[in-house]
Amino acid sequence: MSYLLKDWEVVIGMEVHAQIITKTKLFSSAPSSFGEEPNENVAFIDAGFPGMLPSLNEHAIDQAIRTGLGISGHINLNSYFDRKNYFYPDLPQGYQISQFFIPLVSDGYIDIESKNVQKKRIRIERIHVEQDAGKNIHDKDPYYSLVDLNRAGVPLMEIVTKPDISSPEEACLFLSKLRTMLRYLKTCNGNMEEGSMRADINVSVRRKGEPLGTRVEIKNVNSLKFIAEAINYEVERQIDLINDGGKVVQETRLFNSITCETKSLRTKEDAQDYRYFTDPDIPMLKITEDRVNKIKDSMLELPDQKKNRYMNDYGLTEYDASVLISEPEIAGYFESAISEYTVLVNNCEIQQSEIKLITNWISSELFAKLNSEQLAIEQSKISPKALSELVMLINTDVISGKIAKDVFQIMWDTGDSAVKIVDEKGMRQITDTNAIEESIRKVLSENPDKLQEYKSGKVKLFGFFVGLLMKETKGKANPQVLNKLLKEYMDK
Repeated sequence: MSYLLKDWEVVIGMEVHAQIITKTKLFSSAPSSFGEEPNENVAFIDAGFPGMLPSLNEHAIDQAIRTGLGISGHINLNSYFDRKNYFYPDLPQGYQISQFFIPLVSDGYIDIESKNVQKKRIRIERIHVEQDAGKNIHDKDPYYSLVDLNRAGVPLMEIVTKPDISSPEEACLFLSKLRTMLRYLKTCNGNMEEGSMRADINVSVRRKGEPLGTRVEIKNVNSLKFIAEAINYEVERQIDLINDGGKVVQETRLFNSITCETKSLRTKEDAQDYRYFTDPDIPMLKITEDRVNKIKDSMLELPDQKKNRYMNDYGLTEYDASVLISEPEIAGYFESAISEYTVLVNNCEIQQSEIKLITNWISSELFAKLNSEQLAIEQSKISPKALSELVMLINTDVISGKIAKDVFQIMWDTGDSAVKIVDEKGMRQITDTNAIEESIRKVLSENPDKLQEYKSGKVKLFGFFVGLLMKETKGKANPQVLNKLLKEYMDK
C-alpha cells in the first residue's frame, strides 16, 4: 500500500476495552468469570430489573488507578459515573453506566519503538471505568437471536488514545505494549481471544498538509493480525473513495476476518446522541491521595524498567531484553533460572557470557519446544532450575553444546535432570588430551592422502578431519581442545 500513501497521511486513534481483573462485576456481586453456561453469572441489576441499585466494586477502581499510574496518567480524585443511553438487546437497562464528563484517569502515554518505527510517544487522553454489555448470539437458532448476559456488568477500562498513530504497525506496537503493561500490572489478563481485550479503531486519511479527514470507526477488533488487516483495508478504501470523487461518511464498520474487509454497521453517533447525564444512583467518586500513594507504593517493576535493568545489570542486548520481558511469565522464568544458577556457582558473581547462554537456551531451544507443543512457558516440562543445571554442564565443559541439545530432548521427554542423564548415558565430554591425541593419530594415519592435500594448500580439509574426529569420539571430544591439538598435528 506504500504507493498509495505517497501523497497521503493516515491518522489513527484507538479505544481499547480492557476487562478489569476482579472476582465480581462492577455494580453487582455476580461473578465475572469467563466460560460459564449462558446467563449463569447474572444478578438482578445485570438483567435490568427495576428498583435495583448499583453497589460499586472498589477493587475495580483500584485496578483502574493502578493502570493510570502505569501509563503516567493523572488520577482525578473526584470523578463521576454517567449514563450512556442507547437501546440494544444485550443492554437490558437501556443504558450503560460509564464515565464521560470526568473520567477516573486523564492524560498519560505509552512509548513505542521497533526496528521499523522510531521511538514515538502515543498520548492517552483518558481511562474511564464502565460496565460491559451482554452478548448477542446469532448462530444457535435458525429463527431467533439469543442473548447471554454473563458479560453484562463486567468491569471494563476504556483506554482512549489521542490520534497519534500513523500506521498499522504503530497501532499493533501500541496495543502489544499496552497489553504487556496491563499483564505486568495484573489489571487485565489481555486474553484477546476471550474478549478480555478488544479495540475500536478510528481511521481517517488526508492529503499531506490538509485538515483532518472524516474518521471511520472499526468496532471490536480482537487480534493484532486483524487490527493490521482492518486498518490496511480501510485506508485503501477511503483513499480510493476520495480519488473517485466520493466522500467518506462518519460511520461504524465491522471487520470480516475471512474476507479481510470492513462493512458498514451504522452511521456513527456523536456524544449528544447518547444523552449522557450523571447517574443519579451513584454519588461522586472520591479518591484520597493516601489511597493513590498506597497503590503506587505496591506497584512492581514495569516492562520498560525491567528491560533497562536487564540491559544495564546483565549486559543483554536490547533485542534479548525485549524478548525476555515480552510476557511476565517469561521474565519470571529467566529470573528464576538466573537465581538457580547463582546457587550453583556458590553465590559468586555470574559472568555475562553465562547470562547470555541462559538467555539463548530460553529464546531458542525452550521456545522452540514450547511452540511445537503449543505450551505456555509456565507449562514447560523443564524447570528454570533444570535449565540452569544444563547450562552449568556446558559452561564447565562437562558436555558440549551439541551434546546438550540431545540432553535437553531427553530432559523434556523424561523429566530427569541433566546430571543424571549425562552420567547414566555416558555423555560426558572428553577433555583428556591423551585420549584426543590418540584419536587424532588414528584418523590421520587412516587418511594420508587427505592429509597430504591439506599440507599442499587445501586448508578447507581441516573441517573434514574435525568431522571424522567427532564421529570417532562419538561427539564427546571437547571442540576447543580437539581443534587446537588437530591443528598442531596437521601443521607438523
